[in-house]
Amino acid sequence: MVRSKNDRAFDALVYGILLFVLLITLIPVMFVVSMSFTPYEELIKRGGFVLIPTKVTMTAYKEMLSDGLLLGGLWITVQVTVIGTILNLIATTLTAYPLSRRQMPGSKLVTKLIIFTMLFSAGTIPTFLIVKATGVMNTIWAMILPSLITVYNLIVMKAFFEGLPEELFEAARIDGATEFGVLLRIVMPMSLPIMMTIGMYYAVTHWNAYMVAVLYITDAELRPMQVILRRMLKSANMDYNAEDVVPAETLRMAAVCFATAPIVIIYPFIQKYFVKGTLAGAVKG
Repeated sequence: MVRSKNDRAFDALVYGILLFVLLITLIPVMFVVSMSFTPYEELIKRGGFVLIPTKVTMTAYKEMLSDGLLLGGLWITVQVTVIGTILNLIATTLTAYPLSRRQMPGSKLVTKLIIFTMLFSAGTIPTFLIVKATGVMNTIWAMILPSLITVYNLIVMKAFFEGLPEELFEAARIDGATEFGVLLRIVMPMSLPIMMTIGMYYAVTHWNAYMVAVLYITDAELRPMQVILRRMLKSANMDYNAEDVVPAETLRMAAVCFATAPIVIIYPFIQKYFVKGTLAGAVKG
């Protein structure tokens, strides 16, 4: 098939736009990574903007890891992320599935009440008082239980369940399966894309947890990684006269790389599920 000049011009325009978008997204990433490995003297010589450093140093990362609290905070963050995401998925699934069944009495009313909480939340002070009254202050549960179910994720999962073929549920019930059996044997195997998508949302939220830790955690040994990184950046040495000092900007970029690296590494492995789950929840809603 012979392509016309207009078709080739259109393809060139599309590729040009894609290349421009790629550069817009790639250059900031290169800047952050390069700055985290840039020696102090080169940073001064090049005016604080380095995309490809001529020399590489691990001083910023060594400075961060020299603080013993950072590794402890990383372990707390991993615990909160893993345990919290598992509990989030269980709670969201057990809430979304019954609400997605039309035969459930009052499902529409309950759904409207849940959506109301998304539009008009109680606020920070009432939530703090509830967390304090339940006795979970200064525990990892204080960073998990208050956000056990996110309304947006619940609605997306509910929409996905509503789009599953009703005939499969009826056939399973005829064979004697209970509703819980239908959920485990029929719904769950078909819901891997939406589970991975919602799980990614929850995991990123837990990994970046900062405000909940500031509000509910006062024990230094229970502070997550984001709080410790913030403390390190605030106390970064700003004495640029000494050559062995790590510049605050370099330390800041190293902190960004350190905090985002696990998510960046994991995301490509679940990307296909993430795209499928997002489209399914949006279209079927």
